[in-house]
Amino acid sequence: MNNRGEAVAAILAEWECIQKQLAPLFRARDQKNTKKWMEKGINLYLQFLYLTNHETFPPINRNRYDQFLFKPVNLEERIDFINSRPELYHSYRQLSELMIEQEKQFVKSNIIKKSSRL
Repeated sequence: MNNRGEAVAAILAEWECIQKQLAPLFRARDQKNTKKWMEKGINLYLQFLYLTNHETFPPINRNRYDQFLFKPVNLEERIDFINSRPELYHSYRQLSELMIEQEKQFVKSNIIKKSSRL
């Protein structure tokens, strides 16, 4: 497996651990600790986004989302919503969906890269 593939596997494994921490916190409505774990999840998602698009993380210029080729639909609005209310369950659901969609975008980027080499 290449370095990008290994990095993505590590990101997804870490996301799974974060999800296991978040589930009981949302049930207990522990907003303080929920926010801390959500911020970790948001940071992890951004790493995944930049990795998929062959960019370095942390970025020099923030909010370059419009320049990315491989990203979910309405990314900027969704990230803004999550960042503005990280302690809400709806933000967690949105972040979970972004991770799933970004995984698909990563696969798409690999397919395009492989097909361009043929």
